[in-house]
This record gives sequence, C-alpha cells and structure tokens, in this order.
Amino acid sequence: MGWTRSSVVAAALVLVLSIACAPLSFEEEAYLGRQVNDQIRHEADLVRDRQIWDYVRKIGHKIVAAAGPQPFTYHFYVVESGAINAFALPAGYIYVNTETIMQARNVSELAGVIGHEVGHVARRHVANNYRRQQNVGVLHRVGTYTAALIGGGMAGSAANMGGGLAAAAYLNSYGRDAEREADVFAVEVLPKAGYDPEGLVTFFETMMRESGGSLPAWLSSHPATSERIASTRTLIREADLPRGLRRTDGGRLEQIQKRIAALRRRRP
Repeated sequence: MGWTRSSVVAAALVLVLSIACAPLSFEEEAYLGRQVNDQIRHEADLVRDRQIWDYVRKIGHKIVAAAGPQPFTYHFYVVESGAINAFALPAGYIYVNTETIMQARNVSELAGVIGHEVGHVARRHVANNYRRQQNVGVLHRVGTYTAALIGGGMAGSAANMGGGLAAAAYLNSYGRDAEREADVFAVEVLPKAGYDPEGLVTFFETMMRESGGSLPAWLSSHPATSERIASTRTLIREADLPRGLRRTDGGRLEQIQKRIAALRRRRP
C-alpha cells in the first residue's frame, strides 16, 4: 500500500511521541549537559580564584567518589552571587553560589547542599525534567522535533531551550518526590564521604529561620517544608552512622569565606 500524506504525518507523529516519552540516553544527557553548561559559563559570573574553586571541587568529588561508579564525570563551579543557590545540570555539572558558601556555618552544611545536588544528577532528576519539558505541548512542536532529528538529534532540542540560566532554572524545578530522593541520597552518601548529614538539615533550618519563617526563593523552588526537614531528620536518626563524621574542617571554610569577602571588596 502506498504512503499518503496523512499516513506520513501520522507515522512522523508516532515517531516524535515515542522519542519524547523515552528517557534520555546517557549519551543524550551528556550532550545536553555540555550544551547548557557552555551557555551558563558565558552568562554566569564565575569565580576564577583557584583556592575557592578547589575547595568546592574537592568536597564535590569526595561525595561523588563515595556514591560509587557514575556514568558521568562531575564538574563543579562557583558563581559570584548574593543569592543563596546551588543547581545541577544534566550529566553532572554543578554550580554553587558564593552566598551559599558564606551562609554555611560549617563544612557539613556546605557538603549537604552539594550532596543534595549530586543526588539530583545521580537519580537523573535533571534529565527527567528535560524530558518532561519536551512532552509539554509536543503536538505543537512536531516540526521542531522533526528538524532536530534531521539536523542532529539533541542539538536541535538543546538549542530550543534558550539561555543557559533559563534552562537551568527549568531543569531544577523538582517535585516533592525528587527532593525526597535527593535527600535520601545525601543522607546515605555524605557519611561515606566522611561528612555529618545533619548539615543538610541545619542549613535549610537556618535559611528558614533567618527569613522570618517564610521560605526564601531558593527553598521555595526546592519545596523544603518543615515536613520534609522532619522526614530527613528521621532518616538520619534511623541511619547507623559511624562515629567521627566531620562537621568542621579546621577553619578551612572560614578561610574560604574570608577570601570570598576579600574578592567582593575588590570588585567595582
């Protein structure tokens, strides 16, 4: 039987829908991560100070190593910003704002934030958010997806996400289940890296307390309710944690905070 125009369109639509509903492969996720990361590195005010960057990178890599084999190589960056935030991109590109470092009272709190973001990557929440974004209005994007397939797969889709920071904001809009999974991941992995997972909870509590009981913008986008904090505390209490887990690092965090403050004073 010959192919009519309607049957060709129907076949194309079935193909597009099947692609949109399928999970990203590791190769696709790696490609998408590189694309968005390249955009953000041009948009964000990255901290180039080697000591600050090394400090965050070493904490991050300790956590990744404790998590076991990963399909991606993780990369950690520091952004100069007065906003408390941290976010993850597909395939293990993780950014931490300087204000997050400044507000941490000890290294376990900073490690808790980083461990939580690593959890989003390891549990593929970032990649799944991108796939859900593709599914929204997919019937209106048949032409876009067809062009992407013809022009090189993920290249077309990544280009349509717009600016890197806008893409990151979408990719980090998680639901409660994803947040809970990232919390569970952090509670399980942080002790293996030598950090006290209690820092994950105390950092969120401090931010809520300093904001007068209302959730700061960052916590609002990561639904960190009192219920979620309580459930994380329960996880920690029920875990068989080893003794001697690190909460402080001999004043190293304080040195990095002073270095950030000095860099800020030198800025125009």
